[in-house]
Amino acid sequence: MSAITLYNYDLDENSFRVRLLLAMLKLEHKTVAIDMFPGLEHTRPAMLAVNPQGTLPVLVDGDLTLAGTEAILAYLARAYDPARTWLPEDAAGFGRVAGWLHFSATILEDAKQARLQSLFDTPGDETALRAGARKAFRIMDDHMTARHFDGADWFAGDKPSLADLTLFPSFALSRDFGIDHDEFPALRLWIRKFRALPDFFTMPGIPDYH
Repeated sequence: MSAITLYNYDLDENSFRVRLLLAMLKLEHKTVAIDMFPGLEHTRPAMLAVNPQGTLPVLVDGDLTLAGTEAILAYLARAYDPARTWLPEDAAGFGRVAGWLHFSATILEDAKQARLQSLFDTPGDETALRAGARKAFRIMDDHMTARHFDGADWFAGDKPSLADLTLFPSFALSRDFGIDHDEFPALRLWIRKFRALPDFFTMPGIPDYH
């Protein structure tokens, strides 16, 4: 098996997504620490030579270099999860999970930026970002409320998938920028279940609700 290397910043929620999947797939890997804040090392020439997009995380697996969190998650699931638990094989299941990956990459962007602004004073309209985050979380909470009425615990299918893994950090970390999780009871229940999965590990800012 080729050696997997992850270029990572510990407080970056996208890097956390990939670290979490690597752990849940029990994949040996090494991490290269990148000073995203305040150093902006991901935008410097050395890292741009690895990833011209200037983003984190970046995954290197043998001769393959991948940027873009959703692409990395999909690759790892397809390459290293033969049971197809995390990224279903059937077209409908695949489509549902891909839809939430797209949601994470687009609609949840306000939540990601609101957290960065709160922690690292990055630019942006604070009021608009927090409103966008709440709108995204309301969509998620309404979805999981309906799922719970149907007796389901997860965003797509009858077991945890990349849909849950990619959505989890943005809501779990949202108290960093003042979101009251009591506003979203279905999501509170869901993240408690996600935290209980084998090989889950946390990062600063994620509540345990104990």
